[in-house]
Amino acid sequence: MKKKKKEFLALLCKINDPQEMDLFLQDILTISEYEDVVIRLQITKMLKAGISQRKIAKELGVAIATVTRGSNMLKESKNV
Repeated sequence: MKKKKKEFLALLCKINDPQEMDLFLQDILTISEYEDVVIRLQITKMLKAGISQRKIAKELGVAIATVTRGSNMLKESKNV
């Protein structure tokens, strides 16, 4: 599995054009998966900016549990 993951990441790194990346992501993800990734990135960005979890949930129209998961991810991750 690690080899396949490395190949996938190498492929992503080769895509420098935002439009090309958008098309690629649309090809490999469902609409829902793509939207979820975008929301997760927004949650992370807003948490890092110090915005409260409740305000994030309200602004993005997601459950507070979704924002809490993002918060927990930030606490556990060294890369985000």
